[in-house]
Amino acid sequence: MKALTVALPGREYDILIERGLLDAAGEHIRAVCPSARRLFVITDGNVAPLYLDRVEGSLKAAGFETAAAVLPAGEETKCGPMLLTLWERMMEFGLTRTDGVVALGGGVIGDLAGFAAATILRGVDFVQIPTTLLAQVDSSVGGKVAVDLDHGKNLAGAFWQPRLVLMDPDALDTLPLPVFMAGMAEVLKYGCIWDGDFFEFLAARPSREALMADIEHILYTCCDIKRQVVMEDERDTGLRMILNFGHTVGHAFEKAGHYTQWSHGEAVAAGMCVAARLGASLGVTPADVPAKIENAVAALGLPTHISCDWETIVEAVGLDKKSAGSRISLILLEKMGRAVPVKMEKDAVLRTLEAVYKG
Repeated sequence: MKALTVALPGREYDILIERGLLDAAGEHIRAVCPSARRLFVITDGNVAPLYLDRVEGSLKAAGFETAAAVLPAGEETKCGPMLLTLWERMMEFGLTRTDGVVALGGGVIGDLAGFAAATILRGVDFVQIPTTLLAQVDSSVGGKVAVDLDHGKNLAGAFWQPRLVLMDPDALDTLPLPVFMAGMAEVLKYGCIWDGDFFEFLAARPSREALMADIEHILYTCCDIKRQVVMEDERDTGLRMILNFGHTVGHAFEKAGHYTQWSHGEAVAAGMCVAARLGASLGVTPADVPAKIENAVAALGLPTHISCDWETIVEAVGLDKKSAGSRISLILLEKMGRAVPVKMEKDAVLRTLEAVYKG
């Protein structure tokens, strides 16, 4: 087993990575939630037939009473009405403040379940059991939980750290290839923003088979980078902003596709390509970096460009959570492996971005 500790004072938790960990979920959760009697499991219709029985069986063997909500798969589930439904079902189950919530699934389920846990009874423990590559390397760690609004993604949310994150690499074997490769966009991001050698390691392994041969190392490296960033900046006011490399325009791509045409990973992949070209046009990013990123993205079968109406991009920049007044902190690369926030007026960002995107 590989293990990492997110050492936030008073909110410490471990990330455990091991094949077969789904079947041992109960004993690990019991160790961090000794007083809990009930666990409310939230999952979706894709994951439930594969893993719900195994996880619930492990939880019951550890002495927990369980109930499960199986939600429709997809980004549209991460919404206010579904959050309200979950609150009511938790109350029907008899959840108390000493009980907890388990998120079993990808990023949508983790975000929604975490926000439900953060808000029901003014906050109960929750455990992340991510089953997609994107969720394992990114959204399950760090405590950002949210739902979407009509205006955009993740605009209503909270910071609510999990009590434990359990990652079973075997769960990745059941992912369709496009879903696996979409997760690789966030993996590549860590190389871009933090570790140039890791980027080169990934670029040399463009196939799923080659990546899965080193998957424990990949998961550990990504989670270790995010752990370090979160411990320095839990509330996303400084260093943590670099984790949003490629996301400002990426969110516009998602919205333009009505959250169904392009997955988050595909949108971020194209968004990183735009951000790299933007950085080069501003003289921040070395001229050879955009091509390196585009080549790595293309080798994984991910899009390097997504058509999007300009008005949607303008709206996404205006709603970016890195905004402060009329200024926005663009996340750009000073070199491969080092990202920095560059503060600019939104009007100047849009002028430069328009030239890069439309040019």
